[in-house]
Amino acid sequence: MQTEAVLFDLDGTLVDSLPLIFRTYRHVFDEMGLKWDEKGIENMIGLPLKDIGKHFTGKEESRFEDLYQIYYHRDLALFTRLFPGTLAMLSNLEKRQIKLGIVTSKGKPGTARTTAFTGIDRFMDVIITAHDLLKHKPDPEPLLHAVKFLGAHVSRTIYIGDSRFDILTGRNAGARTLGVTWGLAGREEMVSLQPDGIIDRWDELMKYI
Repeated sequence: MQTEAVLFDLDGTLVDSLPLIFRTYRHVFDEMGLKWDEKGIENMIGLPLKDIGKHFTGKEESRFEDLYQIYYHRDLALFTRLFPGTLAMLSNLEKRQIKLGIVTSKGKPGTARTTAFTGIDRFMDVIITAHDLLKHKPDPEPLLHAVKFLGAHVSRTIYIGDSRFDILTGRNAGARTLGVTWGLAGREEMVSLQPDGIIDRWDELMKYI
């Protein structure tokens, strides 16, 4: 089956930003006097910041979100890098005229700055963030919205991510799913999620295209 589109999660998939994310949450917890819960944060990464803040504060807490944005943007340039081979992989797909995009639960400001800083924004035909729709991963709507925008068929679309939310999103949408082993879940958990394929390096992607 010919692949028409490849869509990606952002953090932990294209961009090595998980250390920055944990660092940012730690600053927020400290400033708000919340008990640090690294495992709890790990289990919720991939959901919108608003939902994570509500979970840990017990209410709609704009200060949680505001502090997160302050610390995240302050430290982004110091702790954000692309995973090895990312630019070459995107360039290769672009040359094959495959439509490319990002579907992330990250907010629009953080997504825009991260993609611009790393230079991957120029490859993307569509970028869907937590601010663009009311429903979020693992609901299929963000992925289906991106596929529709691209004019692609979902059955000929691959969604690639590093967490259970990503694999569930792709599965719920009817897309093929690939899990990477260098992000949040790791190989063991990714195997248990049973995506359509698992890759340890970007150059392994081409056998699924």
